[in-house]
Amino acid sequence: MAAMLFLIGRLGYLMLLRADYYSEKAQDLHERERSIKAARGKILDCNGKVLADNKTVCTISVIHSQIKEPEKVIDVLTEELGMERDQVKKRVEKNSSIERIKTNVDKQTGDKIREYDLAGVKVDEDYKRNYPYGNLASKVLGFTGSDNQGIVGLEVKYESILKGTDGQILTMTDARGVELSDTGEGRKEPVSGKNLILSLDANLQEYAQQAAYQALEQKQADSVSIILMRPGNGEILAMVNVPEYDLNDPFNLKKSTNGMSQQEIQDERNKMWRNGCINDTYEPGSTFKIITASAALEEGVVTPEDTFSCPGFRIVDDRRIRCHKTTGHGSETFVQGVMNSCNPVFIEVGQRLGTDAFYRYFQQFGLLEKTGIDLPGEAGTIMHQKKDIGPVELATISFGQSFQITPIRLAATVCSLINGGHQITPHFGVEVREDDGTLLETLSYKEGKQIVSEQVSKTMRAILEKVVSEGGGKKAYIEGYHIGGKTATSETLPRSANKYISSFLGFVPAEDPRILGICIINNPQGVYYGGTICAPVMRTVFENILPYLGIEKEAAQETDAVRIMDQVEHLLSAE
Repeated sequence: MAAMLFLIGRLGYLMLLRADYYSEKAQDLHERERSIKAARGKILDCNGKVLADNKTVCTISVIHSQIKEPEKVIDVLTEELGMERDQVKKRVEKNSSIERIKTNVDKQTGDKIREYDLAGVKVDEDYKRNYPYGNLASKVLGFTGSDNQGIVGLEVKYESILKGTDGQILTMTDARGVELSDTGEGRKEPVSGKNLILSLDANLQEYAQQAAYQALEQKQADSVSIILMRPGNGEILAMVNVPEYDLNDPFNLKKSTNGMSQQEIQDERNKMWRNGCINDTYEPGSTFKIITASAALEEGVVTPEDTFSCPGFRIVDDRRIRCHKTTGHGSETFVQGVMNSCNPVFIEVGQRLGTDAFYRYFQQFGLLEKTGIDLPGEAGTIMHQKKDIGPVELATISFGQSFQITPIRLAATVCSLINGGHQITPHFGVEVREDDGTLLETLSYKEGKQIVSEQVSKTMRAILEKVVSEGGGKKAYIEGYHIGGKTATSETLPRSANKYISSFLGFVPAEDPRILGICIINNPQGVYYGGTICAPVMRTVFENILPYLGIEKEAAQETDAVRIMDQVEHLLSAE
C-alpha cells in the first residue's frame, strides 16, 4: 500500500506539476531542426554602389535515420559535390540527427541534387558573401568566413548590424527518427541584416588604387598606402593598401606554399590581410614638422618671420645632427625653414618649446591616443615616456624621428590642425538602412575639442601652401589649384638596413581644405625622397579626383608666390 501510494503521488506530480516540462522534452525528441541562414546586410559606398552583397548557395545535409538507399546517396553526393568517396561515406553513415556534408555549394549543383529526390538528403538554400569589385578596398571591407560571419575589416566591426537573424525549419519524426510526411514543416523565417552605407567612394578608391599600383611597380616597393579623407568631419573617401587581395578568394596567397608549415601559411595570410594604414606604425619623418610647427605657433615661441641659421648641422649634447642639405641653408625665416624642411630649424623650435610643453601638445593633439577609427586592430603611438625625453630625444622628435605613429593617426591630427583647429574622428560608417532605403540610423562619432586656434590653423595652411608652390613639395603642384602639403623621408630600423619610407601629405584647396591625402611608399628602390616620388603620386591622384569632387581651378592670374606672401603678411598683421 505504501508503495502504491508513493507511485500514485509520483504520477500525480509528474502529470500535474511537471507536465509542461516533459511535454517540451517529448517535443524535442520528435523534432528535427535545420537553420535557414539570414541574408547578410549589404555594404554600399556613398553613391549607393554595392561593395558587398550575397550570392545564393546551398548547404547539403543528410539525416541518417531517414536514408533508404545509402549507397546511392554516397554515389550521387560524391559525383555532384566533387568530394572523396570515403569522406562522403563517413558522413553519410554517421549516426547523428543531422550531418552536414558540404556548405557553399553553388545553387545549380544544389538544384541538381534536389532533383534526385533522395530520402534523407536535405538541400537548404544559404548565402555566401560576394564582392563585385574583387580586390577593391579589400583591407578596409574585410571578408566573412564559411559561417558568413565577419572575420576582418568593416565586416567584423559592423557584425551586429550586418549579420541578421537566422530562421529555422522544423520537421516532426516518429520514435525511430523517420520524418512524418503528414505533419508538414514548421518555418521561422530569417530576418535579413541591415545595410551599411559608407563614406568611401568606390570611384576615388579606384583612382587611388591605380596610382598606388603604378608607384608600387615603378619603385619596386614593398607596399604603397594612400588615404583620402575630409578634413572637416573625418569621413574617409578612400583607403588603399597595395598589394590588395581578392575578397572572393581571401585565403589564396598567390604564391607557392611548398615547404611551409600551417602556422607559416597563416602568418603569411595575416600579413596579406593587414591594413598598413591603421595596423602598422612608422617614423613619420618631416611630415611631423606640421605638428611641431603648429605647437610652436600655438605656444607663441615662434612667429613666421623669426630668423634662424642653418650651418648644415646642429650639435645636441654629444650628437652632431645634420640637415639633409649638408652645406646648410644659411639664414632663413621660420617659413623658409618649413619650406626647406630644415632639421636645425626644427631642433631649435623644439628646444624653445621644451619637453613639458611639447609633451602637453602631444596629448592635446591626441597623438598619444588611438583615433577611434571604425576598423579593428588600430595600433597606438609608440612614444618616449616624458621622463625619458632628454635633449637628443627632444631634438629628433621635433623633426619626426625616434618614435612611431600610424598613418591614420598622422592624417587625422593634420586634418584637425588645418580645419580650423577642431579634432575629428576618422570613420567609414555613415548610415544604416533597410533594403528598401529606409533610414534606420545615422552613425555619429565623438566630437573633438579645439586643439589649436583658428588663427594658427590659417597660418599653417598658408605656410604649407608655400611648401608646395615653392618648396620641397613642388612636384605636387597643379596649375590653377592652391595645394598645401609636406614631404617626408624616414629611415626604418635598423638604420644599417638602408631601407626608407617616403611620404607626402597634401590638402586642397589650401584656403578651405575639402580633401586631404597622404601617400606612403615603403622601401622604394632607387631614388627614395618623398618630394621626388610621393608628391607626384598624390598630384596624379588629385588631378583625377578634384574635378570629380567639384573642386574647380581658380581663375586668379596672380602667381602663387605673391598670393601666399600676401596671405602670410595679412596673418602676421592680424596677430
